[in-house]
Amino acid sequence: MTDFLTNDLNGIDIRVNEPLKNYTYTKVGGPADYLAFPRNRFELSRIVQVANRENIPWIVLGNASNIIVRDGGIRGFVIMFDKLNSVTVNGYTIEAEAGANLIETTRVAKYHSLSGFEFACGIPGSIGGAVFMNAGAYGGEIAHILVSAQVLTKEGEIKTLTNREMAFGYRHSSVQETGDVVISAKFALKPGDYLQISQEMNRLTHLRELKQPLEYPSCGSVFKRPVGHFAGQLISEADLKGYRIGGVEVSKKHAGFMVNVADGTAKDYEDLIAHVIKTVDAKSGIQLEPEVRIIGEALVN
Repeated sequence: MTDFLTNDLNGIDIRVNEPLKNYTYTKVGGPADYLAFPRNRFELSRIVQVANRENIPWIVLGNASNIIVRDGGIRGFVIMFDKLNSVTVNGYTIEAEAGANLIETTRVAKYHSLSGFEFACGIPGSIGGAVFMNAGAYGGEIAHILVSAQVLTKEGEIKTLTNREMAFGYRHSSVQETGDVVISAKFALKPGDYLQISQEMNRLTHLRELKQPLEYPSCGSVFKRPVGHFAGQLISEADLKGYRIGGVEVSKKHAGFMVNVADGTAKDYEDLIAHVIKTVDAKSGIQLEPEVRIIGEALVN
């Protein structure tokens, strides 16, 4: 049944029936049938080609920072880009592979006195995930600096998409519909003053540490910002700060976050999200929309 692992994918780091909670920021998630860590694009292409040939589903998790994996896990291949993480600088341009850490990439920009990436200095996650969801903070977003992205199609082909072809919107890009997977991205920055860039990044990092519950596992900001409102404020006004289901609670520090305080499960997260949406709607008439992606299968008892 798994001859393809030894015949076609020998030498690639693939772990069978591996619990995903060991890899997600939320510390929840059931097992992946096959968890793969390709070292380069050649290995990535081989995994996708074999999966397609064998009719095995595959999905890329990036580094699983803004994702909730359900307790039943994920069937087929789950591909993580931890080892596809190179960052190169050429003049005022930075090119980073999808698995590169977003915060570390902003530091590379700082070291080269390049400005424009400061907004992302506190956003957890990978370059691929940031491009996928057009990550942003403090008035900046990926759409403002991206030149182009290389993507892997569902058929296993690699192509380049321009900023316009990415069709960026609020926490949105075209690859969310097409199923293409970002494997690298190129960013255009501006020459700046090292000290000023460093001071701005320190200021934003300090703001983040003051406001966000970094001491607990979480999926980051759970909800999109409603037009004219702040999700955290609406949740606070609905008296939901500290509200808990199972091991997951609405953060007492920032109500826009949900934290895993006591070995919570993905079901705890989903139930809490549903409760918050229902309660806020009843209180304010505003329907919150999740920003976090929820994937995988529910646990069947």
